[in-house]
Amino acid sequence: RRPLSFRPLAVAHVAAFNPNLVESELFGHVKGAFTGADKPRDGLLKLADGGTVFLDELADIPLPVQAKLLRVLERQEVQPVGAGETQAVDVRIVSATHADLSNAVREGNFRHDLFFRLNVYPIHLPPLRDRVDDIPLLAEYFLRKFGRPNPSGVLPADTLNFLKARPWPGNVRE
Repeated sequence: RRPLSFRPLAVAHVAAFNPNLVESELFGHVKGAFTGADKPRDGLLKLADGGTVFLDELADIPLPVQAKLLRVLERQEVQPVGAGETQAVDVRIVSATHADLSNAVREGNFRHDLFFRLNVYPIHLPPLRDRVDDIPLLAEYFLRKFGRPNPSGVLPADTLNFLKARPWPGNVRE
């Protein structure tokens, strides 16, 4: 097999999808499956076949679509919207959410069986405000990537103090 770095990666920010089209985005559709489906289209799970799909904001997946996602994990197959047959896929799913999925399961907003299948290697990452020691590293990284070169290689102390004092409600994206 090819190393992971050479395999497909598909990224889906589920909260950004139109709720009526989440299923089509993930599983694809056949021509004529719904108004506007003028040609067949592979979904992200098929496009990442042999690789990885990253589902951001997993808790926003509607319950009926969660059942189809569970099918992908259990049977390694997808069924495009409007299709009568399934297609085999070999895909790893990595996910993230800001929601408390254990609580969502208790409230009936997230399938217990899907939670069990996806919660194999949980990683809890505290919000940026709780790990201010990461701020200088992140600031230098983003400055190198998007800013002008910093000849001294170090941000001024007053800048770092300002950044560390912020509440960071938007976390690293902010």
